[in-house]
Amino acid sequence: MALDKNQIAKRIAKEVKNGMYVNLGIGIPTLVANYIPEGVEVVLQSENGLLGMGPFPTEDKVDADLINAGKQTITTLPGSSIFSSAESFGMIRGEHVDLTILGAMEVSEQGDIANWKIPGKMVKGMGGAMDLVASAKNIIVAMQHTARDGSSKLLKECTLPITGIKCIKKMVTDLAVLEVTGEGFRLLERAPGVTVEEIQKATEGRLIVEGDIPEVQV
Repeated sequence: MALDKNQIAKRIAKEVKNGMYVNLGIGIPTLVANYIPEGVEVVLQSENGLLGMGPFPTEDKVDADLINAGKQTITTLPGSSIFSSAESFGMIRGEHVDLTILGAMEVSEQGDIANWKIPGKMVKGMGGAMDLVASAKNIIVAMQHTARDGSSKLLKECTLPITGIKCIKKMVTDLAVLEVTGEGFRLLERAPGVTVEEIQKATEGRLIVEGDIPEVQV
């Protein structure tokens, strides 16, 4: 059974360590804020100018003035700080973000990422993606393993315009958890009920399988 968006976010949340400053990208990554493990103290950063982002609000807690980079309403935690996007990008470009979690349209087996433009289609813009992938100490991608037509998004080489080169460390897809090694995608975990053969079929790039592959625990 493939993982849904919340399960992908919950699995990625296990990668977040105590004391980290973490940037959450638009889409699935924003859901990670709901699943930070109990006892883990992290500071979530939103590139539009916020440190100390909390989980999504319940209906009675919605404040239309508090939004993340994806224009979704959010909550703030005690001690949070709001500032200009210029200061926010100063933090990002100054390499003060320990972990970036973002979405992707394609990832290559070398760790290249394409996530900002599809030629011929309307796209709002690159956002902070290029700054984030150039500056973050660690990058994890949350994505669907295949496109709607069934074609793989984990490729030998990206076909869409590149956002960053050899920058991705790990991916959590609806089918698997994978590590980028420079020689291919190393399969670390598989979604419950999903076989290695199914993951291999859905992966165009080189898939490295070593020993028994455990199921994702979510």
